[in-house]
Amino acid sequence: MSLLAQTAIFLAAAVIAVPLFKRLGLGSILGYLAAGAAIGPWGLRLVSDVESILHFGEFGVVLLLFLIGLELQPSRLWTMRRPVFGLGGSQVILTTGLLVAFAYGFGLPWQGALSIGLASSLS
Repeated sequence: MSLLAQTAIFLAAAVIAVPLFKRLGLGSILGYLAAGAAIGPWGLRLVSDVESILHFGEFGVVLLLFLIGLELQPSRLWTMRRPVFGLGGSQVILTTGLLVAFAYGFGLPWQGALSIGLASSLS
């Protein structure tokens, strides 16, 4: 399937699902998830090449980061430095510690427990 056809399928699914989910009072993120599940390899199989889906996902993340960078004002970040870096960093450290202890308690080696704790604390 060509790149143009896949792009059209992704956009059509998003244009249909997101307004529908918004009208139902659900978020647009759920609409995107439902659209992806519907057109993906385990749904209608309109797009079955997982590698191409991965590239679209990476492109979406790049666009999201670009948009965040455009809207970020350094002066606002500087005024919020204590809540963002202080409390946010404390939350990540505390959550990581709790998750590491939990995973280590289930018998994982400390390296695996630390990996799981760090990765899970960011979600």
